[in-house]
Amino acid sequence: MIAALTTLVAAKSRWGFWKCWGRLRLEGHRWNHTRLWRVYCQLRLSLPRRTKKRLSARLRQPLGVIPYPNAVWAVDFMSDTLYGGRRFRTLNLLDEGVREGLAIEIDTSLPTERVNRVLEHIVSWRGQPQAIRLDNGPEFLADRFITWCAERAIQLWNIQPGQPGQNALIER
Repeated sequence: MIAALTTLVAAKSRWGFWKCWGRLRLEGHRWNHTRLWRVYCQLRLSLPRRTKKRLSARLRQPLGVIPYPNAVWAVDFMSDTLYGGRRFRTLNLLDEGVREGLAIEIDTSLPTERVNRVLEHIVSWRGQPQAIRLDNGPEFLADRFITWCAERAIQLWNIQPGQPGQNALIER
């Protein structure tokens, strides 16, 4: 039992106990899972639990609206499902000061490059904002998006994690 378990863990180091037990069952070993668990723990093979990725500390930004155009833009994603079950996402870009919808980009996949392209297009005819208010989505945490904003001296204002109601202030 020890030899079979150590060879399996040596080949697949990120497998947990239940995956190892299932593989050993498929290979024909009919060991009881409690007995195998005892050996697994004695060999100290248990893996630490994966923790949630922590966001870096965000500064609290006031939620007041500056009543001028191109002062602050709000960017957010929404998703929905078509009748056939296919999902799609929308990228919504709003000017907070004049409450104008600048762009709505719709597709099944909206990666960071696409977000940058949409923002570049709007900056070309509208002008550049002083700041962009956004949530903590993966498209907005990407290095390409952050460097795009840094090159143009655009500040990024994040809503507080776990507070989606802060988006509702702007999008109402």
